[in-house]
Amino acid sequence: MKDSTRYNRQIILPEIGEEGQYELSKAKVLVIGAGGLGAAILPYLAAAGVGEIGIMDDDAIEISNLHRQVIYKTSAVGKSKVDQAKLMISELNPEIKVIAFSEKLSGKNALSLFEKYDIIVDATDNISIKYLINDACLLVNKPMVYGSVFRFQGQVSVFNYQNGPTYRCLYPDENKNALNCEDAGVIGVTVGMIGMLQANEVLKIILGIGNVLSGKILVYDILNSEQQKYDFEKNANLEITKEDFERQYNSEGNQIHEVQFDAILNEIENDEILFLDVRNRDESPKINLKNQIQIPLMHLENEIEKLHKNQRIYIFCQSGIRSKIATELLQKHQFKKVKSISGGALAMKNLLKEKISI
Repeated sequence: MKDSTRYNRQIILPEIGEEGQYELSKAKVLVIGAGGLGAAILPYLAAAGVGEIGIMDDDAIEISNLHRQVIYKTSAVGKSKVDQAKLMISELNPEIKVIAFSEKLSGKNALSLFEKYDIIVDATDNISIKYLINDACLLVNKPMVYGSVFRFQGQVSVFNYQNGPTYRCLYPDENKNALNCEDAGVIGVTVGMIGMLQANEVLKIILGIGNVLSGKILVYDILNSEQQKYDFEKNANLEITKEDFERQYNSEGNQIHEVQFDAILNEIENDEILFLDVRNRDESPKINLKNQIQIPLMHLENEIEKLHKNQRIYIFCQSGIRSKIATELLQKHQFKKVKSISGGALAMKNLLKEKISI
């Protein structure tokens, strides 16, 4: 082990000591998501001396991220999140190894990547990705440290720890209408506290100390400074096979098709095309296209009869997250000609300035 002076305040803890510090130095942890949760998790894992940290995110830093993703500087807006996160934690602790994966997690890369790490940390705000993380962890037998935030409340748990309950045991049915922080709103303190609690679970697992939140979910409310802990049990009927995984995430029918708006800009006057806005009605910038309908994502399944299965539909939201969920939803209802507009309204507005009034 390298010079222990850096870690001496935690080494003197009887529960850690030199042996515990050595275990930390050998550990390999993969953090999926370098947003608000990741920004809280990463510095504490790095500072504690976790030997190898992988960071996976395909997003770039936006000015609206900075109130909660506090590891990034204003000068980094527009740059890759994983590259900037790697730079920050490498400067914090140059003794550790940091690997940046600037790509999106998918059924094609999850299993091979997860096999290289000891613990997988879910720092995402996408429900579909959480199920993917869970299912991949189950197949390669890795614990999943889970965190989720909704407005002023957050949740933390550990799934598939020593063959314990999984995410599907707690949430067997995928809720496509769940809001992310972009839709529901969030304050930075909430994601910071939940992220630190996730980091704490990672350290407990590595060190073999304390009571890991396996089969338990901690719910914390920052407005009232209240927390509750609920038990849940393993459901053996929710096991997943490699064939189930391939069918769920890699079959052609389950692929989410995306398109860049500049590639379809010449189609905005085409009467055969429908542009579906799945944002809430009060969101800006306003997009006004000739053949456009607005159905907020939370109402889409109930109002699906307003759409025609044979029509070509381009779906957009604010930044491209909800539109992917809507695309998947319509595909499951046998819509074959649907695509999500990458980057959403934020990417569309500049291209539209010269063509229409927004």
